[in-house]
Amino acid sequence: MHPEGDLVIRVTAMPTDLNPYGGVFGGWLMSQLALGAASLVTRRTGHKALVVAADDFAFPGTMKVGDELNVYAQVVRTGRTSLTVRTQGYGRPRAADGEAEVAHGTFTFVTLDAQDKPVPSGLYDGAA
Repeated sequence: MHPEGDLVIRVTAMPTDLNPYGGVFGGWLMSQLALGAASLVTRRTGHKALVVAADDFAFPGTMKVGDELNVYAQVVRTGRTSLTVRTQGYGRPRAADGEAEVAHGTFTFVTLDAQDKPVPSGLYDGAA
């Protein structure tokens, strides 16, 4: 599988990102995917973005400390005040060129105004 969507985050896994078994913690991977997805939503809409659902997570690969994580995101559904974003995380060993999928998941966001009230995203596609 090849990455789809925009490259939204590139970050290196550090020792504090490891689980007790020495691999990169799945929760860290999920948080990086969420940060990247939120960045995409905010950039596309100009509004704050609040996660209201997270689904379909899988961790088909592993990462080690020092590996680079590249997060890709694409909007797959737009509602009046919500957007659903599919994310993929690809790991690249520190001293290599190849990368492999290590995580993927889907987030649903609601766009908010300055008073933290739902606001139309401006991207509604009519398919809710």
